[in-house]
Amino acid sequence: MKSISGKHLCRILERAGWQLKKVHGSHYVYMKDGRIERISIPVHANKDLKRGMLTAIMKIVGLEKSDL
Repeated sequence: MKSISGKHLCRILERAGWQLKKVHGSHYVYMKDGRIERISIPVHANKDLKRGMLTAIMKIVGLEKSDL
Protein backbone atom coordinates (compact mmCIF):
# COMPACT_ATOMS: atom_id res chain seq x y z
CA MET A 1 0.00 0.00 0.00
CA LYS A 2 1.37 3.42 -0.86
CA SER A 3 1.71 5.91 1.95
CA ILE A 4 0.01 9.30 1.83
CA SER A 5 0.10 12.42 3.97
CA GLY A 6 -2.61 13.49 6.35
CA LYS A 7 -3.44 16.46 4.10
CA HIS A 8 -4.00 14.16 1.13
CA LEU A 9 -6.23 11.85 3.18
CA CYS A 10 -8.28 14.87 4.28
CA ARG A 11 -8.93 15.77 0.64
CA ILE A 12 -9.98 12.16 -0.10
CA LEU A 13 -12.40 12.16 2.85
CA GLU A 14 -13.94 15.46 1.75
CA ARG A 15 -14.54 14.05 -1.74
CA ALA A 16 -16.22 11.03 -0.10
CA GLY A 17 -18.71 13.29 1.70
CA TRP A 18 -17.04 13.67 5.11
CA GLN A 19 -17.16 17.17 6.63
CA LEU A 20 -14.49 18.89 8.67
CA LYS A 21 -16.06 19.64 12.05
CA LYS A 22 -13.10 21.00 14.00
CA VAL A 23 -9.36 21.31 14.14
CA HIS A 24 -7.79 20.48 17.47
CA GLY A 25 -4.11 21.33 17.27
CA SER A 26 -2.72 19.31 14.37
CA HIS A 27 -5.64 16.86 14.24
CA TYR A 28 -8.53 17.37 11.84
CA VAL A 29 -11.82 15.84 13.00
CA TYR A 30 -14.28 14.70 10.32
CA MET A 31 -17.89 13.53 10.62
CA LYS A 32 -20.51 12.44 8.11
CA ASP A 33 -24.29 12.77 8.32
CA GLY A 34 -25.91 9.48 9.19
CA ARG A 35 -22.73 8.01 10.70
CA ILE A 36 -21.75 7.95 14.39
CA GLU A 37 -18.00 7.71 13.80
CA ARG A 38 -15.62 10.63 14.20
CA ILE A 39 -12.43 10.39 12.22
CA SER A 40 -9.36 12.18 13.56
CA ILE A 41 -6.60 12.71 10.99
CA PRO A 42 -3.14 13.80 12.19
CA VAL A 43 -1.70 16.44 9.87
CA HIS A 44 1.94 16.86 10.87
CA ALA A 45 3.98 19.02 8.49
CA ASN A 46 2.95 17.01 5.42
CA LYS A 47 4.49 13.79 6.79
CA ASP A 48 3.14 10.44 5.63
CA LEU A 49 0.73 8.58 7.87
CA LYS A 50 1.90 5.32 9.37
CA ARG A 51 0.56 2.22 7.67
CA GLY A 52 -1.50 1.01 10.65
CA MET A 53 -3.17 4.39 11.11
CA LEU A 54 -3.99 4.63 7.40
CA THR A 55 -5.39 1.08 7.31
CA ALA A 56 -7.58 1.68 10.37
CA ILE A 57 -9.02 4.92 8.97
CA MET A 58 -9.67 3.32 5.59
CA LYS A 59 -11.52 0.43 7.26
CA ILE A 60 -13.76 2.78 9.27
CA VAL A 61 -14.52 5.05 6.32
CA GLY A 62 -14.92 2.23 3.80
CA LEU A 63 -12.16 3.21 1.36
CA GLU A 64 -10.26 0.79 -0.84
CA LYS A 65 -6.61 0.89 -1.85
CA SER A 66 -7.66 2.00 -5.30
CA ASP A 67 -9.32 5.11 -3.80
CA LEU A 68 -5.95 6.46 -2.74
